[in-house]
Amino acid sequence: MAGGGGGGGAPAPKADEPQPHPPKDQLPNVSYCITSPPPWPEAILLGFQHYLVMLGTTVLIPTSLVPQMGGGNEEKAKVIQTLLFVAGINTLVQTLFGSRLPAVIGGSYTFVPTTISIILAGRFNDEPDPIEVCMTAILALNCAKLIHHSLAWLLYCIVNAGAKKFKKIMRATQGALIVASTLQIVLGFSGLWRNVARFLSPLSAVPLVSLVGFGLYELGFPGVAQCVEIGLPELVLLVFVSQFVPHVLHSGKHVFDRFSVLFTVAIVWLYAYILTVGGAYNHVKHKTQITCRTDRSGLVDAAPWIRVPYPFQWGAPSFDAGEAFAMMMASFVALVESSGAFIAVYRFASATPLPPSILSRGIGWQGVGILLSGLFGTGIGSSVSVENAGLLALTRVGSRRVVQISAGFMIFFSILGKFGAVFASIPPPIVAALYCLFFAYVGAGGLSFLQFCNLNSFRTKFVLGFSIFLGLSIPQYFNEYTAINGFGPVHTGARWFNDIVNVPFQSKAFVAGVIAYFLDNTLHKKESAIRKDRGKHWWDKYRSFKTDTRSEEFYSLPFNLNKYFPSV
Repeated sequence: MAGGGGGGGAPAPKADEPQPHPPKDQLPNVSYCITSPPPWPEAILLGFQHYLVMLGTTVLIPTSLVPQMGGGNEEKAKVIQTLLFVAGINTLVQTLFGSRLPAVIGGSYTFVPTTISIILAGRFNDEPDPIEVCMTAILALNCAKLIHHSLAWLLYCIVNAGAKKFKKIMRATQGALIVASTLQIVLGFSGLWRNVARFLSPLSAVPLVSLVGFGLYELGFPGVAQCVEIGLPELVLLVFVSQFVPHVLHSGKHVFDRFSVLFTVAIVWLYAYILTVGGAYNHVKHKTQITCRTDRSGLVDAAPWIRVPYPFQWGAPSFDAGEAFAMMMASFVALVESSGAFIAVYRFASATPLPPSILSRGIGWQGVGILLSGLFGTGIGSSVSVENAGLLALTRVGSRRVVQISAGFMIFFSILGKFGAVFASIPPPIVAALYCLFFAYVGAGGLSFLQFCNLNSFRTKFVLGFSIFLGLSIPQYFNEYTAINGFGPVHTGARWFNDIVNVPFQSKAFVAGVIAYFLDNTLHKKESAIRKDRGKHWWDKYRSFKTDTRSEEFYSLPFNLNKYFPSV
């Protein structure tokens, strides 16, 4: 009879019954964790691999934005160099003084809608058309010698007129980023974000971290399909080399799974080059040539041999209150997304759960990174690179030193422009194929926190399912509405106000994370069993930096700085 027995307890499981896998505070089977670097030759190759992976976002965002700003290939090359240089500095600072996790800090897609909004601002619409201005100047001068060289002068005039408009827009984005950086700096260093993070449980972390990865699906296979004869071979080859080959060869040296990105990118890039020089794309559409050819980026010719990016290189920043508030909202969205990415990074680096004070410290230094983005003029803000977090999972190497070496490559190749431009000219479909694997790893990393939760609880099912569904559905509505109408559902005369409302609801991770956090901390919270259902008891001992000795091993500051900047 059910429930029988004098002791009233549950019967002991039989020896032959399948047992559940026990939850693990630290992810097992990681070859090198944060504090255990691989040998130097291997570390250098792994660092270069991280550099190659972060190049995708570093190149794709300026390639999209700079022409809209009025810039040409020269401006695009300089912005990529600047973004790469700032990313290297921010990554070093984050690994030394921030969260101390092996997290790459690079350009973020979250800031793109706000930057586009600044580009479309009314005060820049008054800029005269460069071609019209230059043609008028030629006709007005009516000089025979000038007319003789009119074509060359016209091109020179157009380039300079476009550069003038580009600098005005770039200075406006600089001012907005400088103001927006104060949000993360204040929330991070004041400890306010620490107080928010203390209420985060494994249950509410699942939708946030999962959609930090899965929510970027639009950058995956749709990018591969832009040139399927290049993107699809990269995707298939990457999966085959990283997942199947190591189990067939049994070498025990982890060569193919650890360096699969280097192998496959080199092979497919050479294949794309052969198609290009063989004339496969000579008579195709211009858009196809841009995505498929290896000689259409315009970066190698435009990039200088040696150039050191410097603050205010585009001129003094200009400030607009509305644009600053809009960029501040984008900064807040990036803050939430980066919190999820930090959680994924600690998991793949086989560290213990991130104490709230360390997460807050990392956010504060990320705010400093956004400040540097504004000072140097990258056009967008910074956040944790999701693709590099996925690379940690692929290689099973979570070493801090490897990511610091990758930061050295970022700075080195940003200064030596021609050499950096060669790697930056990798066709976008190859990058999109890498995204398919890395974003999937991060999404799966978020799902792995379900091991701490009670999945037999209907409360858990509701919080989990409702937040993930709305995290996908609400942004889909906002994105479709914008694509059809050319503006978001909130459409007033104040563009900055529209951005403040529309931008957050376009982020899948932000929507899912906020909904899950709210429901998890308000729904039937006082019932005694709820705490274990949420998995909160697993993270309780990490609420403070000092309650677990392993936290000091992974997250303590170098040079004995903890004495002056204690983590509580």
